[in-house]
Amino acid sequence: MGFIKSWTVSDVLWERVRPLVPKHRRVKGRKYKRRPGGGRKRLPPRRVFEAIVYVLRTGCQWKALPKEYGSASSVHAYFLEWKRCGVFEKLWRRGLAEYDEMEGIAWSWQSIDGTMVKAPLARETVGPNPTDRGKKWDQTQLACRRPWNPAVASRSRCPAP
Repeated sequence: MGFIKSWTVSDVLWERVRPLVPKHRRVKGRKYKRRPGGGRKRLPPRRVFEAIVYVLRTGCQWKALPKEYGSASSVHAYFLEWKRCGVFEKLWRRGLAEYDEMEGIAWSWQSIDGTMVKAPLARETVGPNPTDRGKKWDQTQLACRRPWNPAVASRSRCPAP
């Protein structure tokens, strides 16, 4: 059995995602004629989903998406469209419901905690900024003034007449 990469979309996963993906609808009565060189055909939805999973799993930028998935800007446009349609929220809800059936989620005690303040004792242990961490205080340079004074307060850079 071969090694499966974490961004690989299995057939089982795709069969669960496929019903959530919005279908491309054409306007009735409108004639569509593709001119030569008039753009690319739409990407297959599975390839788009695989590309989105690749970006989410690897953390790469959209522009760094391998060419095998298609145009990075097209994939990003699909991502934004699917996000507006609620594809990912529906997928998350279904996954959560499935996990609840399998393992059971204790909904009664769920809580959230977060803090957005500075640690009160951090200044004593880490220094005033990240570049000073690990330095002894007597070795750090003074931020407001140089540690030596020049012999002459100022000098003229113009040649003497």
